[in-house]
Amino acid sequence: MKKTVFQLVIIFLVMYGVLYVFIQLGPQEAETKGKERDIEIPRAPEESKGVKNPLPNTPEIIAKGRDIYHGKGTCFVCHGNTGKGDGPSGVELNPRPRNFTNPRFQEIRTDGELFWVIRNGSPGTRMFSYSPAVIDEEDSWAVIHYLRTLPLEAQKEAAQKPAGSDNPLK
Repeated sequence: MKKTVFQLVIIFLVMYGVLYVFIQLGPQEAETKGKERDIEIPRAPEESKGVKNPLPNTPEIIAKGRDIYHGKGTCFVCHGNTGKGDGPSGVELNPRPRNFTNPRFQEIRTDGELFWVIRNGSPGTRMFSYSPAVIDEEDSWAVIHYLRTLPLEAQKEAAQKPAGSDNPLK
């Protein structure tokens, strides 16, 4: 009798665990495991598109944004040192963090949308609100100026690599 009750409890706990995992993942996340979410789908409300970056796009502001990205903003932890969405915590996230080196993403997403996501988080992802708790409004805008430089930095990096250097068999 005790053995049967014990087995039923174990079966119930296993079923509960499986159900919990399915509920936590949800259908949309399960479909995108290991992939970046579609960049064409906006993560910010329509009204955020028209919000303009109030900071001038200067080398000093970009440097400040880079320092925040790699420092107190901790952006690099998920988005990676080069912004490809391959940071040490990002590779395990579902969906993957945004790849800021993607020129198409940079083309279709406005500064206002990026600011909204930094301030409010990104629905359907693990990106939570960073402003004003972690970085202030001015810091957020500086980071956005820095993010805009990442596709060009990625192109420069790729041009400096010798041909075939990505092949681990060579």
